Amino acid sequence: MCRFVTGFSRIALYPFYQIEIEGRERLPRKDAFILLPKHQRWQDIPIIALATPRPLYFIAKYELFANSLAAWFFESLGGIPLNREQPMKSRRSIRAMMEFLKGGEGIVIFPEGTYYNNGMGPGKFGMLRFIISRMSFPLIPTGVQYKKNRSRTTVRISFGDPIYPDKSLPSDSVLHTVMQRIALLSGLC
Repeated sequence: MCRFVTGFSRIALYPFYQIEIEGRERLPRKDAFILLPKHQRWQDIPIIALATPRPLYFIAKYELFANSLAAWFFESLGGIPLNREQPMKSRRSIRAMMEFLKGGEGIVIFPEGTYYNNGMGPGKFGMLRFIISRMSFPLIPTGVQYKKNRSRTTVRISFGDPIYPDKSLPSDSVLHTVMQRIALLSGLC
């Protein structure tokens, strides 16, 4: 399913978007990592998946998984539902995410939690605090920039240098650094 949707996305997005990728070599080839992209619009999700050489698991709002067909579709593409209002209802998803990380997979968390077009939203750090307090994986700040051209929109995906959380520093300090780098990589500061 994932290969089919990736191929379909590549074909469906091609007439509208030209994807430029910077810093792909900064992504771990085999080890786990947490990708933290800027969230401009819904198209970020398939574009980031196309820009990354490895399959990814995406943390997504649980509302997208509301019916069984949608749940099957998004889960088959690597979606992990998260109930932001009642996190205790997401225990199964959180355990799955932790197992994916332990297994060396890449996880995508949009630290703003929702779209903020052409501006940085406040970071929603609950899930990241949880992960940092229990595990140590590289955090990859990722910039996303859209620039409208004549016929197509150029999308620049910029993978930043990995940030390795230091347990001796407060997690909020690390997370604010991540947000600053995402803004810089997205051309928003």
